Amino acid sequence: MSEDILDPQVSEYLESLVPSRDSVLQAMEDYAAREHFPIIGPACGQLCYQVARMINARQVFELGSGFGYSTAWFARAVKENGGGSVHHVVWDAELSKRARKHLSELGYDDIMQYTIGEAVAALNKAPGPFDIVFNDIDKVGYPASLPIIKEKLRSGGVLIIDNMLWSGRIFDRTNLRPNTEAIRLFTEMITTDEDWIVSLVPIRDGLIIATKK
Repeated sequence: MSEDILDPQVSEYLESLVPSRDSVLQAMEDYAAREHFPIIGPACGQLCYQVARMINARQVFELGSGFGYSTAWFARAVKENGGGSVHHVVWDAELSKRARKHLSELGYDDIMQYTIGEAVAALNKAPGPFDIVFNDIDKVGYPASLPIIKEKLRSGGVLIIDNMLWSGRIFDRTNLRPNTEAIRLFTEMITTDEDWIVSLVPIRDGLIIATKK
């Protein structure tokens, strides 16, 4: 599991700027902290929500959605944008069940689509186009996912991809493990592709935010 590589004081300050969350979201955050379950956290969640509001996102597809924490931020934005669809996709049936409970309690039943299965294959089958794709699958799968994401994302749409600083492991040139190498390769692929406008935001474990031209 990747960890926050920011100075704890910076992380705490960023989180302090996030408005108060619904009690369901706060309970999810408490569970994640207690059980060491990886979530994007409130500062990244707020950024995802803001991006979705900025581009008036109505169609969002998540690749690797956990128990629905990041999904909730996108669903809130889509609801406030006037409605649409948010796709929650995980391999694990129990995670999907828990996500359904959380997102139902938050009042998002009418915009949610749930899939249990391999996320990139599910995206490949989805009709699209999507306004936002959020990618948080196994890191070794990042490079192969990019062409499919590019096909399914609309022009002007946004790709958000997590763990791009990988707890600092990307800076260790002796670290040639598959996940680390996959993150390096993905970063090179997207930043050298002229069809994307790309920024790596050094928040939590690093988010790439890329706009498809």
